Amino acid sequence: MKPELDIIIYGASGYTGRLVAEYLVQKGDAVKWAMAGRDQAKLREVRELINAPTSIPIIVADADDVSALTAMVKRTAVVLTTAGPYQRYGNALVKACAEMGTDYVDLAGESNWIAKKIVELDATAKRSGARLIFSSGFDSVPFDLGVLFVEHEAKKLFGTYAPRVRGRVRVINGGLSGGTLDAGKATTVAIGNDASILEVIDDPFALTPGFKGSDQPDLNATYEDKVMGAWVKPFGMARINTKTVHRSNFLLGHLWGIDFQYDEMSVIDPSNENTSDFDINPSFQPGEGPTQKQREEGFYDVLFIAEYPDGCTLKASVKGDRDPGYGSTAKIIAESALCLGLDISRDQTSGGCWTPTSAMGEALINRLQESAGLIFSVES
Repeated sequence: MKPELDIIIYGASGYTGRLVAEYLVQKGDAVKWAMAGRDQAKLREVRELINAPTSIPIIVADADDVSALTAMVKRTAVVLTTAGPYQRYGNALVKACAEMGTDYVDLAGESNWIAKKIVELDATAKRSGARLIFSSGFDSVPFDLGVLFVEHEAKKLFGTYAPRVRGRVRVINGGLSGGTLDAGKATTVAIGNDASILEVIDDPFALTPGFKGSDQPDLNATYEDKVMGAWVKPFGMARINTKTVHRSNFLLGHLWGIDFQYDEMSVIDPSNENTSDFDINPSFQPGEGPTQKQREEGFYDVLFIAEYPDGCTLKASVKGDRDPGYGSTAKIIAESALCLGLDISRDQTSGGCWTPTSAMGEALINRLQESAGLIFSVES
């Protein structure tokens, strides 16, 4: 039986959740959705603020209320949750989705939590049919799909997939969300309680249980990248994005090779060394964020270089038209949920813990280009 709703936004009264809800309002009656969270008054306030129809359901469920969460997830095809840090607020919800066969997307960049959930819930999700997809915002969709795009283009040109891809963040205009910063604090606390979490964070194959690939490029150094033709420095989100990309390769049957190598770095602008860094000053508290003007003035540009042992390369880019931490992330996760629920049949992607690329691939690229302001293109 088809669920009552296409999507439930959990955390809709938060800053990013509100942006997602506002985005779905623009979709009109084509999507059946609801707003959920722990505070009914705040949810109603947001519904009015974004001019959503009063017919949009309000669902109250606390993050620790298993019975309420279970009843909620039974009503929808997909749960889209922006309520992080997920290691603090996401355990009961993702478990309920896994058990009830409800698809799930989130914004988690907490690799220690994701690794734990894969071990705990993959088998359950496979049995129920739930597709669980973590890291479905700026962290890590443009990077995960950027590798897929450059690999497909490289194969068209050279006949085989490239065993090495470089991700190079050329510019970011925008900031990290307050939720992302709060998640970082939560991870720091978790490390204080369990030092072994550091091994997970440092392991590029932490999300591929039972598989360890070849040595990977150093993510900590500043150096002249002669293939890129510029100096590069560490990129703050590289550790989660690289794990996601390696999990995609793993789930795709090592399409890009058992010894596939991938790294991400920020490009240094000689005139301003901080050009490629996130602007986190002033930083926002969870639930806060930039003005509409600031979101619309944001953008990003990431280069991907597919590289072969003989020195042949192909370059492709992924560009976004909003600030990454808020405006673009809200559109990306909304389209990820729509793609999963409406475009990807269970014959194409069965239950389990997936990545954006392994679950949705080119279908999501198409949606993001059509509706979310992303551009995927080959560069000469």
